[in-house]
Amino acid sequence: MKINSKLRLQILIQNSFFVVLFIVLVFLLGFLANQYKYSKDITQANRNTLTTGSINILKQMKGPITLTVFASKDDVNNGDTFRQGIINFMTRYQRTKPDINIKFISPIEEPKLAQEMGIKVDGEVVVEYQKRSEHINPPFAEQEMTNLFMRLSRTNQQAVMYLDGHGERNLIGLKNNDVGEFGKQLESKGFKFANPNLAVESEVPLNGSMLVIASPQKNIPAVEAKKIKKFLESGGNLLWLLDDNNFHGLEEAASYLGLTVSNEHVVDPTAKVEGADENVSFASSYGVHAITKNFMLRTLFSNAHEVSAKGTLDNGWEVSKLIEVSPNGWLESSPSKANQKSTFDKNKDKPGPINIAVALQRTYGKKGQRVVVVGNGNFLSNTFITTGGNLDLGINMINWLSGDDNLISIQPMPLKDVNVTIPNDNTSVLIAWTVFHSFQYFIPIIIFVLGIFFWFKRRKA
Repeated sequence: MKINSKLRLQILIQNSFFVVLFIVLVFLLGFLANQYKYSKDITQANRNTLTTGSINILKQMKGPITLTVFASKDDVNNGDTFRQGIINFMTRYQRTKPDINIKFISPIEEPKLAQEMGIKVDGEVVVEYQKRSEHINPPFAEQEMTNLFMRLSRTNQQAVMYLDGHGERNLIGLKNNDVGEFGKQLESKGFKFANPNLAVESEVPLNGSMLVIASPQKNIPAVEAKKIKKFLESGGNLLWLLDDNNFHGLEEAASYLGLTVSNEHVVDPTAKVEGADENVSFASSYGVHAITKNFMLRTLFSNAHEVSAKGTLDNGWEVSKLIEVSPNGWLESSPSKANQKSTFDKNKDKPGPINIAVALQRTYGKKGQRVVVVGNGNFLSNTFITTGGNLDLGINMINWLSGDDNLISIQPMPLKDVNVTIPNDNTSVLIAWTVFHSFQYFIPIIIFVLGIFFWFKRRKA
């Protein structure tokens, strides 16, 4: 009996010591979890953490950001947690920029304030930054919120002017060869457009941020060409997209820039490995420039032409190469016939890599002058704009030309796995019901029953 009593006492002390150690361990883990945080985002596009583009935008925003959310109080009993959802969403931004402040106002309790702020729907958010404000309606994702921050950050409010009426790729057009989708992205980032009629106006307005000439197909009248040349001479910024070496009446402007564009287009037989035509080329390297700084995305160009520019002491242009393509390709001197494979002729063809874009800048007045020329308009067309990093590269060019160098960054990716669409048929509905309720009811019940079974089995043993 004494031995049994001592043994029981020893077991009791050991168990008590184990319980104390376990409780201490739990408190220690809780303390460490409170002091050090680690998370891993395994969703597509890392939707629970910010992309590099969003982080860069936040880092260059100086001063606090205030979000005023006009939302009715949550009905927790009905599963309504809209306010908490806003807090969780903005937490990702607050990790990078702690001075993002969120306040909630019920439009029912403060109807006058809601009316003064122009609130139209429950859940509407007013974002304020440096005395500028903008509204955003739910639901919204990182793409929309970061674009809003970019619009509020934009210092240059001057319009992007575009030439029209000569068969250009239209900045608001819907055809495949137009650049309307690119225009929509620019608008979402705070750019405004203007379309000056050079046949009527005395000159190209100098109060715009830049002029875009997107691959005209018809000759530009001499009167309009002189106004464009004068615009360049007066310090105007220019984005010029060319699909060939035909300047269509703008030869004097090209000469003023020291511009040369090849008649031949780039051929890249290795593009077939990517499932593309040999007339399609991929960027192999980017130049050392603000537009392409830290730019690592792949870009695609169809029927691109070589571009070069020569800075002179007379005009003071500083020239930078931007994009080289097709290191294994060449400039095709004689276009191949239909269904005939192009072959490299060392006596006629120029081997790659081929530079297809240049950036020019010079000191002019206080702000300086900037020009970008690309020997390809297809890369910003509605057909190719969503390919690789084409959109990002185009926006970087526009930001640089407008003087907003600090907004040059990789754009946030649209999310692809936010929603799951289940076909509306009996089999799919049955499968969805089974999967959902298995995790909600069946699997927990099976685990509970198995736990009891093994407990009884061990107890009998």
